[in-house]
Amino acid sequence: MLELVTLRARPDLRPQIFSGTIQAVWPEYMQHDPTAMLYFAEPHLDFYLDTVFAIIDPVAPDIAVGRAFAVPFVFGDLPDRMELPDAGWDGVIRWAHRDRTLGRPANALSALEITLIPERRGQGASRIILDAMRDHARILGYRHMFAPVRPTAKHLEPFTPIGDYVRRRTADGLPADPWLRVHIRAGGEIVKLAPASMVIPGSIAEWSRWASMSFPASGQVEVLGALVPVHVSLEQDHAVYVEPNVWVRHSMN
Repeated sequence: MLELVTLRARPDLRPQIFSGTIQAVWPEYMQHDPTAMLYFAEPHLDFYLDTVFAIIDPVAPDIAVGRAFAVPFVFGDLPDRMELPDAGWDGVIRWAHRDRTLGRPANALSALEITLIPERRGQGASRIILDAMRDHARILGYRHMFAPVRPTAKHLEPFTPIGDYVRRRTADGLPADPWLRVHIRAGGEIVKLAPASMVIPGSIAEWSRWASMSFPASGQVEVLGALVPVHVSLEQDHAVYVEPNVWVRHSMN
């Protein structure tokens, strides 16, 4: 049975969750979202150590087999916080950063990522970790838990509109996407789309390096692992990836 441990409790595991097999799960371009620096860069991450987790197997507790990130923020208690942001992942990180800077007490937690090394997938572990994160949110006293979910199979059809993709259901009425299905089975409810959840801009040279490919023409370009095409403009020497996610609310009962 896998377990979540916070980096506050296990600071020795910090190097492991940002390197090696765990870090390599994600494409290089996913590591260049500028908004993410408000969470991951020093000194910001040190303020979130109670909601940054290493995933361990108690049989070998000194080896991280995954990681999970979440961010506390204010929801529902401010006029502009009655709905979750269309900006999704980026938006909630900006909200959390502002709340922390202003000293506002958080009442909600947003999951940002759950990543397991490949050999630990497909065994129901993600559901265990998701449930553990919700239990942790309760312990910390948060009233709400959300997640801007990245549908894991969407990259197989990047030109399909996200709304059409999310509406697909299996015969038993669950989402067709496997990661969305995990969230719903864990008691989650789809709230809304986040059409601009993660925005990753860069020059053509930067994107060529990040994606390990050339961009010979302007237009909508399919990139390995991306949920939607990358917008490429050779004339303006930039490319921008605007990833849609799906907001899911998890019951705290």
